[in-house]
Amino acid sequence: MTGASTGMGASAARGLARQGFHVLAGVRRDRDADAIRSAGIEPVILDITKSDQVEALAVRIADDPRPLHALVNNAGVQVNAPVEALPMARWRQVFEVNLFGHIAVTQALLPALLRSKGRVINISSIGGKFAMATYGAYAGAKFALEAVSDSLRREVAPLGVRVIVVEPGGIRTEMAARGIATANDLAARMTPEQDDRYGGLVQANNALMASGTASGLTADAAARVITKAVTTRRPRTRYTAGRDAALIMRLGPMLPDRTVDRILAANLRRHYPKGAAARPTTPSPSRRP
Repeated sequence: MTGASTGMGASAARGLARQGFHVLAGVRRDRDADAIRSAGIEPVILDITKSDQVEALAVRIADDPRPLHALVNNAGVQVNAPVEALPMARWRQVFEVNLFGHIAVTQALLPALLRSKGRVINISSIGGKFAMATYGAYAGAKFALEAVSDSLRREVAPLGVRVIVVEPGGIRTEMAARGIATANDLAARMTPEQDDRYGGLVQANNALMASGTASGLTADAAARVITKAVTTRRPRTRYTAGRDAALIMRLGPMLPDRTVDRILAANLRRHYPKGAAARPTTPSPSRRP
């Protein structure tokens, strides 16, 4: 279980341990290891962007006589900013953590999973299907994770390995609060012109994120979906977590892009700060031939 320090990852690790699994819980700091360590949970220091730590995890598993039942790729960061205003270094960071790190861990552990006929559970998001304004980097990595999951599933299913995607909606975890703080920090670095274009949008998105998180699933409820993906004998290829995720995943593909744009804009408009005008998100029809 990568990303097991807090939130869904920590809750899922504890839930799986209660069911009798020995969980290797990936954390990045010693204090997080001390917090998660308990019966059935063995913390391992794991930054999925560091190849030496990924290799050490593979060695730890290879040296264990017990079969590897599942890999849960849960680690992630949330970085929200307009496409124009997000520095390229941050784009690369988001993709390193939310995509390439998962691929690195999967590659390292696939030999063990092939031997055990195990499974890979990739934690995506509703952002892996629909990208709201300021979610370009985060959703871009999640879209890519969805595609990689599909490709991997078709490659390893004949070899006995299952690949499952979990798509949460709003979840009450620390990740959202960290995402809002990061968004505010990035907004403070925008140029005056960018702030004029996007300042109100960033504030509205932060308010919407806070509202959605407050009304979202608890980490324990979301973790139960992950646990189901790990333990169900014949799992589905995808699970949603939360009513908002289920609704969006069901209705979204049926609607034209412009209709989705208008729905998202109307929902966001309620969260703009007073005095900040919401800019139109869909262009008016051109009169040029």
